[in-house]
Amino acid sequence: MTNSNAADFEAERLVLQEQLDAERDLKARNRMGQFATPTSLAINIQRYAAARLEISEKVRFIDPAIGTGSFFSAMLNALPQARIDAAVGYEIDSHYGIPARKLWRETKLEILVDDFTRAECPQREEEKFNLIVCNPPYVRHHHIGADEKQRLRRRVFNACGIDFSGLAGLYCHFLGLSHPWMRGGGLAGWLIPSEFMDVNYGVAVKRYLLRHVTLLHIHRFDPNEVQFNDALVSSAVVWFRKSPPTPNMQVRFSYGGSLECPQLERMVPIEQLGSAQKWTHIPSKPRRAKASATLGDFFKIKRGVATGGNRYFILTAEEIDRRGLPIEAFKPILPSPRHLRTDEVQSDKQGNPILEKRLFLLDPPWPEDQIQRSERELWAYLEEGKANGVARGYICRHRKPWYRQESRAPAVFVCTYLGRSDKAARRPFRFILNHSMAVAANVYLMLYPTSLIERMLREQPELNRQVWQALSEIKPSDMLSEGRVYGGGLHKLEPRELGKVPAEAIAELLPAARQAGHGKQCRIVFG
Repeated sequence: MTNSNAADFEAERLVLQEQLDAERDLKARNRMGQFATPTSLAINIQRYAAARLEISEKVRFIDPAIGTGSFFSAMLNALPQARIDAAVGYEIDSHYGIPARKLWRETKLEILVDDFTRAECPQREEEKFNLIVCNPPYVRHHHIGADEKQRLRRRVFNACGIDFSGLAGLYCHFLGLSHPWMRGGGLAGWLIPSEFMDVNYGVAVKRYLLRHVTLLHIHRFDPNEVQFNDALVSSAVVWFRKSPPTPNMQVRFSYGGSLECPQLERMVPIEQLGSAQKWTHIPSKPRRAKASATLGDFFKIKRGVATGGNRYFILTAEEIDRRGLPIEAFKPILPSPRHLRTDEVQSDKQGNPILEKRLFLLDPPWPEDQIQRSERELWAYLEEGKANGVARGYICRHRKPWYRQESRAPAVFVCTYLGRSDKAARRPFRFILNHSMAVAANVYLMLYPTSLIERMLREQPELNRQVWQALSEIKPSDMLSEGRVYGGGLHKLEPRELGKVPAEAIAELLPAARQAGHGKQCRIVFG
């Protein structure tokens, strides 16, 4: 096949991809993890692969999540067709698989409209594959049922001896399941979310890469340069060979730009990777020395309230009045960060925040039978929540009664949970000084001072503002380096990660608290 023919096939494939995507709404594609690889990226990846194959080596190629065939099309651009001995693709979604099979029917590509996670790999070594390139479905664990998770975990363990966490996304299972499909010494390139480098469930992925294969190269794209127009995910390409790792080997880490022309690059000894908790910082500047004081030394940090349905449980004062609901069934709650235009929230005499839009969280302290007898309007509203499915939601159905919120005391210090690192944002995360009795939803992190600091703040109220100012002056880079990043430069901080942020200014402000907490491990409480 000539390059011109390859270009014609790719042009036809792109038309087909656009047509098939238009027939599916984004929500459905998100649920299935259907995000097609852009042409330029696919070609870049396949050319990278071709440069690492022996010139005389015949290629047996497999893509376990082929879609319409972007990586096969790119391979035709990168390799002479004569070198392709076999090509196989799996696609579980017939909406994409059947038209793609028709598109490629006159080529060497065999598309199987089937579930790769249930397929049986070849038993003979010569029938296995020496090149795997895949953009696996990015399906988060929330969309995988409990029985399906157990099935996948069993199959992965049997395939490669790794037990993935129940929090692992579907792409992790594809990675593990592909192991026995590879020939010894075969090359694999996986386009996957870079979050595995930082999150807890990614520990098993990293264990596989360090112990079961020879990890060659991880290239992480700049999160501000989103690779997919329809998915906000920070991407990485992971390259390895199916061969045992060797002592003293080094792994290439690169960042930004392209695979061959990255902005940053660094060779890292494999033993250093084994002891590193996070990998996203490796290709950039070296990690700073461990801080002598962190926020976890001074605060117990919890996520805000996960209501189970903000639209239902959070009402305005006007809505409460219109429905005739008892105000005693509600507690004040802060609006989301994008609607909170101030970083200091004042309070009225009742403890309600003085804001343009006052919001309240439904949290009745009474049992259902009492509400049914005594609070007719509230009972009707609860029945409405049952009828529209709120009560059957994951969070609500695990609460007793379903409408009671998790216990959260108001916090004087509140931090936003998400932030952006783009140039338009002055600071990616905001610290709020909350004088009111309002709680916060789980788009915030709530910082509760330890008992000693709480007593100091009670005895010296002016310290509240000084602590808040010290929090607000924490370097953005210190916060970004502890969190995780997604596509479009979106950063997220979990409670444990916020607890590791350096807090030297607070230590200087509260030296007695620092001395009392010296040497103690920070205590982080998850909500």
